[in-house]
Amino acid sequence: MDKPNTLIEMGQRARFASRAVAKASAASKNHALRLIATAIRREAAALTAANQRDMAAAKANGLAPAMLDRLHLSAQGIENMALGLEQVAALPDPIGEISNMKVRPSGIQVGQMRVPLGVIGIIYEARPNVTVDAAGLCIKSGNATILRGGSEAFHCNQALAAIVQEGLSGAGLPADAVQMVATNDRAAVGALITMPEYIDVIVPRGGKGLIERLMREATVPMIKHLDGICHVYLDDYADIEKALAIAFNAKCHRYGTCNTMETLLVAESIAAQVLPRLAARYETQQVELRADDKAYSLLATYPHLAHAQEEDWSTEYLAPILSIKIVAGLDAAMNHINHYSSKHTEAIVTENYTHAMRFLREVDSASVMVNASTRFADGFEYGLGAEIGISNDKLHARGPVGLEGLTSLKYVVFGHGEVRV
Repeated sequence: MDKPNTLIEMGQRARFASRAVAKASAASKNHALRLIATAIRREAAALTAANQRDMAAAKANGLAPAMLDRLHLSAQGIENMALGLEQVAALPDPIGEISNMKVRPSGIQVGQMRVPLGVIGIIYEARPNVTVDAAGLCIKSGNATILRGGSEAFHCNQALAAIVQEGLSGAGLPADAVQMVATNDRAAVGALITMPEYIDVIVPRGGKGLIERLMREATVPMIKHLDGICHVYLDDYADIEKALAIAFNAKCHRYGTCNTMETLLVAESIAAQVLPRLAARYETQQVELRADDKAYSLLATYPHLAHAQEEDWSTEYLAPILSIKIVAGLDAAMNHINHYSSKHTEAIVTENYTHAMRFLREVDSASVMVNASTRFADGFEYGLGAEIGISNDKLHARGPVGLEGLTSLKYVVFGHGEVRV
């Protein structure tokens, strides 16, 4: 079968289905989400078996540890997919909401209505949970979607897509509202990102190589982030116990995620007090520390220590590696972040209100935090129910992209027979 023609047929069916799901009632969409959640729990054993099949193949093919971490679907991970759908179902339906109404001198009333984007193409690597997160958000926001999951999760993705379509049909919605590309051929990606007549927006979730390819080749607009070079800054006024807990969690909770800390910045006044204690915690996880000269001298006895090179400040490791720099204070920290950050997520640990508010205002990233781990930069943790991706762009959507990020606004006008003079 000719794959580009197959993608065109999928696009045509998705465009047709998008009109039905765009006008579906909130009750119908929520019913579909709850049916899918129920089926996921029912099919937990089958999903685990499919994931184990994918994991075995990935290990045999030498998939990197960070990717294996993303690919693994635990029992809790399966339950979280179902919980995420139920959270999305419980959220207010944004579609059709009218806001910013005002009466103009002519007598007309002008406002804005929230509407779906249409058909969303989602391209992702390794993570099978994205199949459900993306499908759930697209259904609730009145969009159709074409999913192209990574070859690593092929069997699990196909099983999840079948469950999603079962739930759609059970709620009286078109199964074609969520379609999964059933091939691992890279040509399918090239076709999907060059079909603006059928696809309204592309959301890529994957490694830097995938995003760079799409940035070069796509003719469809994208919601994206290139990489996650996230920072934690331990301020002069940091609570040391909070600093230790946050800096350890931000790095070691999971290594293969885009909201994991990759660079730790420490104020010079507290470096000697905090860095040796923090290094002792990192040693329990055998984290390699790449330190600037000042930090290196404080950590000289640490067993996994290297001198930081210039490229370390702009590297997303996705591994138990952390770059560390001692800075003069808040301004130096913010200058470093605004220069090297990928504008994903940054955090400050401080008890100084003025420093905290300056950091929030002046650090130019999609998520900026005070006294919290960067690992919270996630749609589920933000109460979005799930996320379709994270955007560090500034137009349309920024940060974790939930329901509102998958919608647009159109102007609506109510008149009483007015004519323009």
